[in-house]
Amino acid sequence: MFMKVSLQDDILFIAREDLPVYKKGGSIVRNSYFWALKSIACYTSRDKDWEFDSEVWVALTRMLLSFARSGYLGDRETSLEFDRDTPIPEVLRSVSTWL
Repeated sequence: MFMKVSLQDDILFIAREDLPVYKKGGSIVRNSYFWALKSIACYTSRDKDWEFDSEVWVALTRMLLSFARSGYLGDRETSLEFDRDTPIPEVLRSVSTWL
């Protein structure tokens, strides 16, 4: 199980239940990951999916790869999971899979 995503009008939506959670006094790596994702999102809300426009997909890919390679976060937290019928954009393929 990875971070579930969907695409609509060149906006990538990461499902809110799969987003990292900020915890005061929590893991520095996980909190840094939370803030890094939040900083490149075009829309965030506590109760909704986060949105990432296509202009930041290269940065998103690099960030996910960097956190995955650090060894502190697992694939579930650093990989995107698309529905089988959704074409994965080229720039996101190295960090993505299908359901």
